[in-house]
Amino acid sequence: MVIVRRIGAGFLASALVFSGSHAAAARTAEDKKTVAVDEIFGDLAKAGSPGCALGVYRDGKMIYSKGYGLANLEENVPVTPQSVFDIGSTSKQFTAASILLLEKQGKLSLNDDVRKYIPELPDYGQKITMLHLLNHTSGLRDYLTLMDLAGINTDSVTTDEDALQMIFRQKALNFAPGSDWLYSNTGFFLLSVVVKRASGKTLREFAAENIFLPLEMTHTQYRDDHTSLIVNRALAYDVKEKGVGYRLDVSYFEQTGDGAVHTSVEDLLNWDENFYSAQIGGKDFLAEIQEQGKLNGGKVLDYAKGLFIEDYRGLHTVSHGGSWGGYRAELLRFPEQHFSVACLCNLGSARPSNRAHRVADVYLASLMKSKEVRKEAEEKREKERKLISPTAEQLRRYQGDYWSEELGVAYRLGIVEGKLKIMALLDRTGTAHNGNLPTNAFEATSTDNFEMNEERITIHFERDQHEGVNGFTLDAGRTRGMIFTRKDSLGKQEAR
Repeated sequence: MVIVRRIGAGFLASALVFSGSHAAAARTAEDKKTVAVDEIFGDLAKAGSPGCALGVYRDGKMIYSKGYGLANLEENVPVTPQSVFDIGSTSKQFTAASILLLEKQGKLSLNDDVRKYIPELPDYGQKITMLHLLNHTSGLRDYLTLMDLAGINTDSVTTDEDALQMIFRQKALNFAPGSDWLYSNTGFFLLSVVVKRASGKTLREFAAENIFLPLEMTHTQYRDDHTSLIVNRALAYDVKEKGVGYRLDVSYFEQTGDGAVHTSVEDLLNWDENFYSAQIGGKDFLAEIQEQGKLNGGKVLDYAKGLFIEDYRGLHTVSHGGSWGGYRAELLRFPEQHFSVACLCNLGSARPSNRAHRVADVYLASLMKSKEVRKEAEEKREKERKLISPTAEQLRRYQGDYWSEELGVAYRLGIVEGKLKIMALLDRTGTAHNGNLPTNAFEATSTDNFEMNEERITIHFERDQHEGVNGFTLDAGRTRGMIFTRKDSLGKQEAR
């Protein structure tokens, strides 16, 4: 018996040593991950820098959270996991969820014509459905791009009505509904209007009642009033033009649907977990919101309803980023690993999508394929660009005022240092306005064709039967085919 007891005691002691060493090894591994993650945000540790809040979720729990940098530079307030950020387009999944919940309530169908709820929308001769809006296949021009082209700054106060009037003026679509995919904020903004007209509640009210409160997301809301106060809100910043110091960059747009959700990484944990628990909506809801869209020809898109469905280093991901003013956001989910990363930032150059993927690399490296070296599409395009140099006489043919009925403004084109440039925005009276003008000049790619590569703007000049320039067609990112007609001088008043 004594021998047995000694053996038992020795075995127990060995087991305790093994258990202790195993726990220590586990702690060391986690410590290494923590150090590696913190290094990803090391550039935000400098004094006086805006920053990011990070949340790492696994199996429904927050396994790591931290704030980096400052939420308010003037008050020297640090970012924390409780800090509230505008998450920009990451909001779109909440808008999609609201539409799907309304469908479950029997108040609309995804196959409904949008004009059933918004009859003021022009009849383009083809049905545009809710599903088209949710999948970015409507062909509707992007209203934020239109506002930008019209010289409206993001720090101006604009309302739903301002946005609707801009959309209603559009005489054409980018493409036939369902025939192509092009990211358009217009679709999701219009969905916010549909929510209000179908439910009798604003998107802010509907989402609070049906999503945020049930999930105990107590610090989350759609901000539809630029004067409203939000507890723990981080302000947003950009680096000044000369690279020294920061400037405030907060938008006062009041439109919702395409953006405007304000939340924290702590609240987003509850939303992220709903993709497993189905507490809100049920299992059919989860399947529908993540169902990838299809074009008319059958091509399957990598976009579902407010969510990108992709692969990263061999692992399935569901994600969406956001960018508005100086705010940047990313919510990246690896559903098969029940693992997610939320990264919310208040610095325009923070690149949270890149950081979130690097954080995922730290935790999921053993499950991932090795990184592939790929050339960026922009680098390839830059190499393929072929520019020409028009003569001064050729450039003078393009000078003048060009009116867009759809934007409600005219562009005055002139020549600066041998380059064609937008000199001013003019209203109907010919009064020049200091709007949000591009500072770059156009480069000629061929006769009558110019581009502003940094702004993703291209223009093609049209000629009349006498070879005179009578207008141009403009493409700008998410907006195609804007018609500008040449007018006699609209006026020469000074900018105001």
